[in-house]
This record gives sequence, C-alpha cells and structure tokens, in this order.
Amino acid sequence: MPRVVSVYFPQLSTERIRRHAGEALPADKPLVVVARRGSKRWISAADPAALKLGLRIGMPASKAQAMVADLLMVDAAPAEDAAALERLALWALRQYSPVVAVDGADGLVIDTEGADHLRGGEPLLISGLVNLLRGRGLTARAAVADTWGAAHALARLLTAETTVVPVDNVTKAVIDLPIVALRLPAETVQGMRVLGIDTVGQLSAMPRAPLTLRFGPEPARRLDQMFGRLAEPIEPIRTPELVEVAKNFAEPIGAPETIAKYVRRLVGQLSAWLAEDGLGARRCDLFIHRVDNTRQHLRAGLAKPVRDPARLSKLLCDRIETIDPGFGIEKMVLVAVFAEPLEERQAASPLIEEEVADITPLVDILGNRGHRLFRVAPVASDVPERSVRRIAATAPDIGEAWAVKWPRPTRLFANPERVEVIALLPDQPPAVFTWRGKRRKVLRADGPERIFGEWWRRPREFQAVRDYFVVEDELGERYWVYRAGDGIDPETGSHLWFVHGVFG
Repeated sequence: MPRVVSVYFPQLSTERIRRHAGEALPADKPLVVVARRGSKRWISAADPAALKLGLRIGMPASKAQAMVADLLMVDAAPAEDAAALERLALWALRQYSPVVAVDGADGLVIDTEGADHLRGGEPLLISGLVNLLRGRGLTARAAVADTWGAAHALARLLTAETTVVPVDNVTKAVIDLPIVALRLPAETVQGMRVLGIDTVGQLSAMPRAPLTLRFGPEPARRLDQMFGRLAEPIEPIRTPELVEVAKNFAEPIGAPETIAKYVRRLVGQLSAWLAEDGLGARRCDLFIHRVDNTRQHLRAGLAKPVRDPARLSKLLCDRIETIDPGFGIEKMVLVAVFAEPLEERQAASPLIEEEVADITPLVDILGNRGHRLFRVAPVASDVPERSVRRIAATAPDIGEAWAVKWPRPTRLFANPERVEVIALLPDQPPAVFTWRGKRRKVLRADGPERIFGEWWRRPREFQAVRDYFVVEDELGERYWVYRAGDGIDPETGSHLWFVHGVFG
C-alpha cells in the first residue's frame, strides 16, 4: 500500500527572510511578514517571538504595530517563498523518493512507497528528515499516513514534530480533527460550522445528497480522498535538466517478461541521451502508470556515474517482482534524477596483464536491496572510539593509517560495556571478570597500554587515562578490557572496568 509523507513548514517565510538577511535583522526582535491587497495590510506570517506576544495570522498590520513597539515588519514575497519551497522539493526528490511535489504554499508531499526501508523505516525516515531540515535552519513537522489528505491534516493540526499513522488506521487518526483538515474553501468551512458541523467525523456521518446539494461535490470528494476511497495521485516535480524517456502502450501490459523488455528499451534510450551530454546516471526512477490512474515507482541508486545499459537494466529488472500491474500498465517513464559527468578511462593496459577489481556493481546491487554499505577508515586519534569513521563503500583511500603497535580487536564496541572485575592489585590486570552474566577466569593477560585523554577537545580530559589489557579466558577467548583511571589517583578516572572489544 502506498504511504504518503506530508512535511509542513510553519515558519517558512520568516526563516527564509532571517536566513537571507543575516545580521541585518536583529535576532532579538519579533518578526512578521505583511501581505497587501489594495490598501489593506495584514500579517501573513509571524515568527515564534511575535506569536508569543499575542500577534496572529490575519491580524491587521496597524494593530500589530500598535501592540508591539519594536516589531520588525517585512513585506511578503510569495514568489520567493515558492522558489524556496521548490528547491526543498528538488532536494527531497534526490534524497528520499521519486515522487515529491509541492503541497500548497507551506509544505511538501512525498510518496515513500518502497523507499522507507532504505532509511530504517518510517519513524527513522521522518525524524531524520525533520532533523536535517532543522540543521538547515528550518522548522518542520512531518506525518505519515495511507493518504495525502490524512498526512496533510495531521502534519498541520498536531503539535508533534513527527506522526506515524499505522497502516489502515486513517479513520481512527482523523475522525476527531476539525473540518479545516479537509482543505476546503474558507466559505465552505464557515457554512458548515453554522450548521454545527465541526469535525471530520460529524461530516462523514451526514447523508451525501443534502451535503452535495448545499455545498457542491467538493466536501464529499475531499472526504473520500482522506479516507482512501478515491485516489489522489501526486504529480512529481520535474526540472528541465532531468533526462527523461517514456513509452506509451496502445494495449496495457502486465507480464513480467514484457515489463522487463520495455525497461531494457527505455534504459537504452536513456543511456544514449546521457552519452550525448557526457553524463552518467547516479539515480534513476522508473514510473509505472496503470490504467486505474494509480502509479508505482522503482528507484535505482548508483555509487558512481554509470550509463552502461546492461548494468542499469539489471538494477531495475531485479525488482520487477515488486510491481503490481493491476489491470494493466499503460505508460512507463524512466528519469535520470541525478546525473554527473562521466569521464572515460582506459580499463586495462595493452602492455601488461592486470586485473582491476571493481566492486561497484556489487555495491549497487546490495545497496538497492536496502543494505547500508560502508567502509571503516582511520582517524588520527589515540582514543579507540574516535580513531575510526565510516566512509562510502566505493570512496577512494584517504591516505591515512592507524599508527599503533599494540594489537586491536577485530570487533570494537561502539559503547564499552561495564564488567565486574577481581584484580590482585588496583594497577594489575583482572584475574576474574563477569561480563553479560557470565564469570570468566583470566589465564593470560598482556598490558597495560595507557591511553591519555585528548585535552584539546575538553579540558576535563587533561588528566583522564585508560589502561588497556588483552586478556584470555580459560576457553581461549580474548577480550580487550580497560580500567578507567590509573588505579591510584581518582582524578584520572572512576577506576571501573569495561570491555571495549573482542578478538576474532
């Protein structure tokens, strides 16, 4: 079932203005955006500081200025707000899903079908999205639901940063929402309130005929869209620079082998277009338009620019079984969403025989199946957990190496685990330690290797030390344990013991 994410930006105008103005606008003064129509001026947006002072959207600008003496007032620029929202949509298109569109003047809508598993599931997807936007200086709220209408309403009417509605639970989530959730004209909402209709549940319980007779077909249509009884397709945003090829079918198709045949043809056409511009695809989206006016999509990401038709075809055809053709497919569209210059290089020398191992195709196959692939690279740090970092699986060597003479465990824990230890003397290795509920007797030990704190990072690390030991128990298993502190001076650490890794 398709799942829809709605992203709402409650402060888009004011945050855009402050970001572009920089220090020209004092950060300690409230800011409002003023819209005009003829001689009328009213507040169309206000930052949190202005809202706390009692200012509201729609309030006359003169009244707001009288209430707050040092109020910053900036004229509205709808075109600039729309351009900023479009840039955000293009960013989300490249990062999250093939189907992204602008949702009104203050939000985005994203179809995440088949894309959420690449981010660890829906809760991690939307929380990561909100956090990334916060890092860009934007306040956002996001909601996931089965329908566009439900996600749109929940993102705007709930105060939670993120909301995930379980599959098939839309009715329970929206039944008590006010009728403004239905994206109806203001005069229609006002007319319904006069009749005592305040919530979505009250409206859905009314007979359709009198409702349509009085307010037209729009309320019933919005109700059906919110509850999933009527499809509301999302028309994804596109830019002129995107390379796109399409195939319309006179007769609908549905057999997997037929779909694969036309996918390969589209990939061939796309590769030819990319070759003309000297480009390679980093991300391709395949859109499947069915005869019932619904759409499915597949996304293929690549670690490096590629325009080899066989390789691109394999990435897409491997996932054809996920396509449900329904009553038939009437159109297929293939888009190179993200393309980069592709430099041709000689693969082998005619003078010597050499084998160049290229793992990029394997990385692409595994990555498109939802696996997160990375390599571990060294970092110049004596502290073990700071001495490694993750880099892309196909990233070039960074030219650094671990400058240590002592052995390091094959598996280093991200967080050291506390152990109970019996040692003959405070500054000697453990004789017995208990880890994960099991008591282990130490037969051999090597150490200590003393590691000092990095005082230039935090002043409190100036005296901190760790004493590491490689210990072996009676079963021959080897562990990397350390004591926090030098065993004598309490200023150097807590003198507690930890397991930091195991040797394979």
